[in-house]
Amino acid sequence: MNNLAKSANVSKSWLKTNPILFAAIRNHWNKDYKPAAYPRTENERIAAAEKYQLQPEEYQPYPDDGSGRGDYPNLPAISGDSKDPFYPWDHPELKRNFNEPMHADFGLIREDRYDVNAKLKRPLWFYWAQHLGTMIGLYCIYSLFENVKMFHALVPKQFPNQGKTHYTFERE
Repeated sequence: MNNLAKSANVSKSWLKTNPILFAAIRNHWNKDYKPAAYPRTENERIAAAEKYQLQPEEYQPYPDDGSGRGDYPNLPAISGDSKDPFYPWDHPELKRNFNEPMHADFGLIREDRYDVNAKLKRPLWFYWAQHLGTMIGLYCIYSLFENVKMFHALVPKQFPNQGKTHYTFERE
């Protein structure tokens, strides 16, 4: 056990002398990334609104249902495809401004992912009927022609000197 403790101290000193690894490990996680507990009082609610740089009347946290989102604001789901492409965004690749709070499902509703604001051109039942109609139609065609043999037409092989044996496999 003592050897493990000594090796741990050696690794700590090695990390401190190696600035690249030290910076990568030290800066990997920020304590501010994790949301705080769900605000119970009005003062906690105002402090959380200031933390996320929202007006107290605009701030609405996620419900306390055990999902672990704590005091994170329940922002409207607006996909990147629905945002104005000609607006001068601070981060145009994400269509996001500096210090703008991100949606909790930001990884899902980015511009290159799912569009929650998309409107279908037709109702969903139409797409299901189209899919099922295609699959049932193909199955009917398959079952109707399953026993019908389809092949290329062939004629008997053409040999020179018809009627003469060309090859025999008997020993002479």
